[in-house]
Amino acid sequence: MGSTELAANLFRTTQTEEKIRREQLRDKSRANQAHFEVGRKVRQTIKDLGGTMPENLPVPESIKKITRGKRRIGKV
Repeated sequence: MGSTELAANLFRTTQTEEKIRREQLRDKSRANQAHFEVGRKVRQTIKDLGGTMPENLPVPESIKKITRGKRRIGKV
């Protein structure tokens, strides 16, 4: 994960926590909805600014190796 993606995740997390606290959301479904709404807005901002969407970021080589290893383990 690059620094831009890490920053976006941290921003999304802190804003979700703040929304939950500010709106005093106590039940899981409302907290999940807050998380979804904040995430959607962060994604829209990335798109509006011309950034690369997370699903279009390159996969680091170390993740590719881990994924290949898991596939081999699963076949055993």
